[in-house]
Amino acid sequence: MRKIIKRGWIGLLVLATGLTVINFFMHVVEARQFNRADAIARAAQYDAEIIRDTYGVPHIYGRRDADVAFALAYAHAEDDFTTMQQMLPFYRGELGRTVGFDGLAIDFLLGWLDVRRMVAARFETDLTPQLRAHLQAYADGLNYYAATHPHEADPRLFPMRAQDLAVGFNIQHLLFYGFESHVSELFADSPARELAQPPKTGALSRYIGAAGLPVGSNAFAINARKSNDGATRLMINSHQPLEGPVAWYEAHLKSDEGWDIHGGLFPGMPFIAKGFNPDIGWGVTVNKPDLVDIYQLEINPDNADEYMLDERYVSFEKRRIWLKLKLLGNLYVPVPRMVLKTRHGPAIRTDHGTYALRFAGMNEIRQPAQWLAMNKARSLSAFKEAMAMQAIVSFNFVYADKQGELYFLHNGRMPERQPGWNWKNYLPGTRSDLIWDSQISFDQMPQFTNPSSGYILSTNQDPFQVTAASDNLDSTKFPPELGLQTRMTNRAVRGLHLFDTAGAMSEADFLAVKWDKAYAPEGRAFQYVNQIQAMQFSPGSQSAAGQKLLAGWSKTATRDEPAAALAVCLLSEEWLAEQAGKPAPPIGDIYSGCLENLMTHYGRIDPPWQAVNRLRRGDLDLPLGGGPDTLRAIYALPDPDGRLRVVAGDGLVVYVAWDAQGNQKARMVHNYGAAITRPKSPHYTDQAPLYAAEEMRPVALTRDAVMAQPHRILRLPEK
Repeated sequence: MRKIIKRGWIGLLVLATGLTVINFFMHVVEARQFNRADAIARAAQYDAEIIRDTYGVPHIYGRRDADVAFALAYAHAEDDFTTMQQMLPFYRGELGRTVGFDGLAIDFLLGWLDVRRMVAARFETDLTPQLRAHLQAYADGLNYYAATHPHEADPRLFPMRAQDLAVGFNIQHLLFYGFESHVSELFADSPARELAQPPKTGALSRYIGAAGLPVGSNAFAINARKSNDGATRLMINSHQPLEGPVAWYEAHLKSDEGWDIHGGLFPGMPFIAKGFNPDIGWGVTVNKPDLVDIYQLEINPDNADEYMLDERYVSFEKRRIWLKLKLLGNLYVPVPRMVLKTRHGPAIRTDHGTYALRFAGMNEIRQPAQWLAMNKARSLSAFKEAMAMQAIVSFNFVYADKQGELYFLHNGRMPERQPGWNWKNYLPGTRSDLIWDSQISFDQMPQFTNPSSGYILSTNQDPFQVTAASDNLDSTKFPPELGLQTRMTNRAVRGLHLFDTAGAMSEADFLAVKWDKAYAPEGRAFQYVNQIQAMQFSPGSQSAAGQKLLAGWSKTATRDEPAAALAVCLLSEEWLAEQAGKPAPPIGDIYSGCLENLMTHYGRIDPPWQAVNRLRRGDLDLPLGGGPDTLRAIYALPDPDGRLRVVAGDGLVVYVAWDAQGNQKARMVHNYGAAITRPKSPHYTDQAPLYAAEEMRPVALTRDAVMAQPHRILRLPEK
């Protein structure tokens, strides 16, 4: 027996040694794929300057757009290389090899949709040489940083290539409009929807962020019709996770080729996504129109590899993909998966049937071209021309400019569907006439300019309720096949009330809308919490005390509000259910748990909201006002001590204005600071006190203004 055990241990030792040796040699072989000397040599073709202002924000100058893109990647890497490096396996469908099992879902999605092959096939035909050079310059900038900072870089992941960025743009747009939720529902135990029936005769018609975190936003604007001084004002306030691959980074970009813009972008994005140039500005809010159609297929009972289409059986297109699942270090196991495709699009077998999907932007890779055109637009007509590309397949846009023009667009690459069918249900996959091949034109999208009310407010709501009632678009003029959303957020109800009841607004009035922390009495959240008042509790009980506390609630999440902790605990459940498209849970099931949680951590049910709601990072611990779905948007998760740590919501807040004479000014604040993943940097949390205090810093709009304050200059490539 001892000999057997001894031999077993020897065998394990030999196996472990062998795996270690294989692991080492795999690392050596893969690391050699990144030629640091070549990356440094390629950098010589660029010439740019990074000037960092008092808060460490990069202001980047170069002769060509490519020079600026190169330096942008380098500057962003200085502040957040960790996240940028982590994005590379995402672009390549190899997250499973990096993070293990949790990465396989997104890897499967890229492989199933065949994104990388599609991008490679269209890269040189759909993107101009200038744009391809722009993307490659950004990739070269990140490669240059990796080559000159080998202690930070994983050489197995480099070099980055321009096509990696194009893949990222394509897949992230799908995730923003909720594509993954349609796929996930197919793996439920039973079908999630009914099968659509033919219309009656004459009938008319998250690798994005953490699960559960919001992808929303505010954007609102006024012009001289609403301001008290003739100014045009724009608030740009996207709600994203505060850390990770879709957290905002601030930069100012200026070339001699007409690129001059300041605003926010994500890791791997060589353009500004929301911001302003000297003449125009725009905010972006998430919309979720119906951009995905699911077809229920009829399978040949005699041949599972065939499906019915127009009364005959057609063979699936079949393709094997290989996923990589991390085992140890560099070791991974290849996991084969057979994927299917039909005339409709990618198909998948489930326990309750076989389905195919067709979705907006299936073969679209021109998103970078549209973002750059938007960046360079200097007038409403130029901005509309950029939007007419329809390469960006979703999002609302709120636009304002130096001339006092306002513009709202409920953007979407809407399929041109056959009328009369309920396209929100599953469609019969047996009919080819339901396979759409075109989209509605840009001028048919919900949009308008210069409402007589002088204001526009977009907060992820019904696109027919974004300004005064008399100025809103008529929803009956848009076919139901567009699948436009009809939800109203608390931010929408409250914001519209504030604008409707305000007279001519000063700058202070306008900014007060941004920092508002109230819940509208007619809104879902307050109505949900108010159910407690109809319940019966024993006199003197904790539940009765909570009921009395909520009866006196100010309907706000201000810092000193004693009922906010209990109210937000309750309404958060309603908000999460609404986000998931589910009915709110019975409030009685939630109420006792909220009371117990407050007593456990605070010894009382009425702690001041600021004692609960916190901005935490490292040693930083600051009180906050605001809450879920208030205009001061704060979404938090509990820490072990019971405090709520904000993880999403208000991130990079941007305010830009032009006075009656066209003079521009801007203020901004970031939730933490420019050095996003650099704890030793003075800019790791230097903006956090401003953020917590709901204050904004002035923005230097010109090179002279940047140079007039304490600054640092870096010339690239370094000599």
